[in-house]
Amino acid sequence: MTQTLAQLAKLLGAQFVGDDDLIIGRLATFDNANEGDITFVSDKKLLSKLADCQASAIVLPVTVMKGYQGNALFMDNPYVGYAMLARIFDTTPNLTVTIADSASIHKTAKIGNNVAIAENVVIAEGVEIADNCQIFANVVIGQQVKIKKQSKIYPNVTVYHDCEIGERCIIHANSVIGSDGFGNAPYQGKWVKIPQIGRVIIGDDVEIGSSTTIDRGALSDTIIANGVKIDNQCQIAHNVTVGEHTAIAGAVNIAGSTMIGKHCMIGGGTIINGHITIADKVVITGDSMVMRNIREAGVYSSGVPATSNKKWLKTTAYTLKIDSLFKRVKQLEKQLQEKD
Repeated sequence: MTQTLAQLAKLLGAQFVGDDDLIIGRLATFDNANEGDITFVSDKKLLSKLADCQASAIVLPVTVMKGYQGNALFMDNPYVGYAMLARIFDTTPNLTVTIADSASIHKTAKIGNNVAIAENVVIAEGVEIADNCQIFANVVIGQQVKIKKQSKIYPNVTVYHDCEIGERCIIHANSVIGSDGFGNAPYQGKWVKIPQIGRVIIGDDVEIGSSTTIDRGALSDTIIANGVKIDNQCQIAHNVTVGEHTAIAGAVNIAGSTMIGKHCMIGGGTIINGHITIADKVVITGDSMVMRNIREAGVYSSGVPATSNKKWLKTTAYTLKIDSLFKRVKQLEKQLQEKD
């Protein structure tokens, strides 16, 4: 799908200079772009290399607009321009609007207009799928699930009973929505399973990465609010609430009944304890362990950077002596006070 430079400027809300009839057919990286391509510069280090770029057009910050002679779109944030261009030139295939013969659809299910259902999909009793949804191969949708319009469910996803998925959501392959939370009560040396009778409620414009698991609530619901973005291989336990437009990177584990605010960013590999609250606009850097409430916006870290094994062993040895060192300091303080 080709666009003229003028058309792209209008779609992006950008200012432009150069040939408004210039045909653009592809989005490419700065280093690999060629004639007919458009690229972008969000790293200031690349501004000194503009003369080397072979792209037909570039998305640039407005701060360099004055005096620029090439074909360019100018935006306050070129990285956002890149995101918008990626949507325009997206080559991700869509399903053909049809229902595969091998799909198993319960007679009580309600299927909207222009819904695509691929091979071996199982849709249970009472399911409602709204207009323009795409359900890829081998998806299993449990009883009474509701999926709102324009959502896309990729292969091998399982959505358990009673869960709700909002509009324009994307759930990537092998994810599980609404499996049981980890609820067990100890009794006479054994574990008694606690049935999880809540749901998972997913808002609009949510994207969930592949092989991510979101547990259903024990009594109340697990809530993923509008605009949340969750990466691959995350675990979100029962009764967790994730606020609007929060982004969660890969391999994050969030224990049960934790409340995460709006517009947070959680780095990959982070572990978040259960029954705690994290405020709005909190950034947690990768591999952190969050054990207590975070009440104020800001950047928080707890990960230990990798170092040589020799240094790590030495640091660990010192760490194991902290308790005895603390006791010695307290004893010295006491002796000094007695002398005074």
